[in-house]
Amino acid sequence: MSDANRPIASRFNVPDAFWHGLTLIGLEPAMVLRQARLPVTLGIRELRDRRQVSTQEFFRLWEAVHVLNPDPAAGILLVTRLDIAILPPSSFAAFIARDYRDGLHRLARFKQLCTPERLRVSEAGRHCTISLDWLHAAQQPPALLVDAAFATFIELGRRGSRVHIVAQRVELARPDDGSSALADFFGCPVHFGAERNALVLDTADLDRPFPGHNPQLLEMLNPALVAALAEATAPASMALQVKRALKRILASGRPDMLDVARELGMSERTLQRRITEEGTSFRQLMLETRQEIVRHLLAEPSIEIDEIACLLGYEDTNSFYRAFRSWEGTTPARWRALQAPLPAH
Repeated sequence: MSDANRPIASRFNVPDAFWHGLTLIGLEPAMVLRQARLPVTLGIRELRDRRQVSTQEFFRLWEAVHVLNPDPAAGILLVTRLDIAILPPSSFAAFIARDYRDGLHRLARFKQLCTPERLRVSEAGRHCTISLDWLHAAQQPPALLVDAAFATFIELGRRGSRVHIVAQRVELARPDDGSSALADFFGCPVHFGAERNALVLDTADLDRPFPGHNPQLLEMLNPALVAALAEATAPASMALQVKRALKRILASGRPDMLDVARELGMSERTLQRRITEEGTSFRQLMLETRQEIVRHLLAEPSIEIDEIACLLGYEDTNSFYRAFRSWEGTTPARWRALQAPLPAH
């Protein structure tokens, strides 16, 4: 099975470009999160990696944007005002591709590194049809999210080729809102009430070269992107999923099985069953996770040992010292000293 066809994790980090884009259309992340009924900590840069969202929660974010900024062009403006330097490597690579076709196919290949959606690019005669499938969605994606996605594909062609590319046709499943914003941006008819959401391009445009093509940088980026995609699409054991969830939420206190089950989008009973099927226990996974984090943090001399105890959710430093001695047979300070590289002579 190819990477593109393997299942991707159902929970993910909201891309930084989204938070940055909000400010470009006059919205504060905290305001959008409150409207979406999601934790405000999701919008704090230093804490973003500690909690992932489900597809449904991500959709709520976009619905909140629509409520707070009812401009029909809001999704388009969020994209067109972004500097490509803010994009993740998986998207940035498309803008330095050989040509428009190469850029689109790079986006399609690595799209799932950001969000659990599959980008389909198909050519037939003079028509190139682009569509998106959200892999864990039970409903249609919000209108602004569709607009932003299609605007991204057009912007890729326009910025990459430095030609004002227009679409042949845009098909949208939603009803017509009476605005001309989409037709003005895409430069083509917009068909509402369609059976699907699709962007149709002229295949001749796909041959347009990108003057900013950078084969050397692509050669550097591609192996890392391929490796990241292989890791993201590899089947993860339940034990590994639990450990990843624990690492995200340990600093906020002492997570129990219910906290982890919520983070993974399943019931506590299902989580317990799946952990047991793998021959381990929640307590053992908590212990292993703490040990892994401690070893990583102790390897960084600038982090105080008291701070490590706090980050791991221990109520006091003495409890942490006792636990560490039971694992390693020595104190954290002694363990750190033993791991330090010997001075060069």
